[in-house]
Amino acid sequence: MKIRFRFARGPAWTSRLIEWFGGGLYSHVDVFLANGMLIGARSDSIPKGTPAGVQIRPPDYLKGQASKILSLEVSSAEAGSFYSFLLLQKGKPYDRIAILGFATGRDWRSKDSWFCSELVAAALEEAGIAPHLAFTPNKISPNGLALILSALGAQVD
Repeated sequence: MKIRFRFARGPAWTSRLIEWFGGGLYSHVDVFLANGMLIGARSDSIPKGTPAGVQIRPPDYLKGQASKILSLEVSSAEAGSFYSFLLLQKGKPYDRIAILGFATGRDWRSKDSWFCSELVAAALEEAGIAPHLAFTPNKISPNGLALILSALGAQVD
């Protein structure tokens, strides 16, 4: 079974800040659900009417933004645990302190609010797809997550 991830690059100053501190080209990541919708954590309400935080959004909500799709082959059990974890986080707030955490330090495993890439990394750990990450505890950037996925065998779609 494949899990598909969409990495995107946005035009906002916060996106550029995330790219700079994350050392790469991407500032956001979502995960495709089986129905083609995306789940992820955002600081803004895109599309209109969808609140910020962990939400399910349509696949075209980031029209015009540069993106890359990675896919990772996993077992059915791992995929079930991964998606269950993500869906249980729906409605939790965006971690607004996370952007500052890129520079100042913070615990990215806090489950009360999420930044997009830390949400996905936590789901990977929770499902046993990735081992407990021995990674700088104050950040998991979208670009760092892409490297983790690459190390796990993810392929560009």
